[in-house]
Amino acid sequence: MKSAVQGTVEAMKADPQARGGDMNKITAVVESHFVPATNFQRTTRIAVGNAWKTATPDQQKQLYEQFQLLLVRTYASSLSQLRGQDVKFRFLPANVGASGNDAVVTSHVLSSGGDDQIDYRLEKTPSGWKIYDINMLGAWLIQVYQTQFQEQLSKGGIDGLIKFLTEHNARNAA
Repeated sequence: MKSAVQGTVEAMKADPQARGGDMNKITAVVESHFVPATNFQRTTRIAVGNAWKTATPDQQKQLYEQFQLLLVRTYASSLSQLRGQDVKFRFLPANVGASGNDAVVTSHVLSSGGDDQIDYRLEKTPSGWKIYDINMLGAWLIQVYQTQFQEQLSKGGIDGLIKFLTEHNARNAA
């Protein structure tokens, strides 16, 4: 997790276009350096809740793809705020759950803007630890999106949520 987070920031700073604020380049860096350390499929399943089980495989695929795109762009946008700063990370030891398969890692992003705490919730998978939730500014992303998704699901079901995510991503295209 540490190498994914620090590696993403270092790769962004090493790329002149990303360092200059090119959101397409920053997004590409996030996709190549950060996304492999995540399990956004689990993130999607949890955020969608019980409706995930009723979705067809094609709907699940669309939900996952659209939500991952939203999460990648959100993370890239946050990183773009750090591009001109000297950033250091301080990671605290993981708080591992009783099962040993779930952990929370707290990090502090030390920059000229101050000391911002970001927590990462990870799960142990056969291919290593994967990030599936992020706590920024005191809000876990899954909880934030669960509320929004439930509203969309109550209005238009799975297809309504897919449409909402697709339209949101199209409006916010880099």
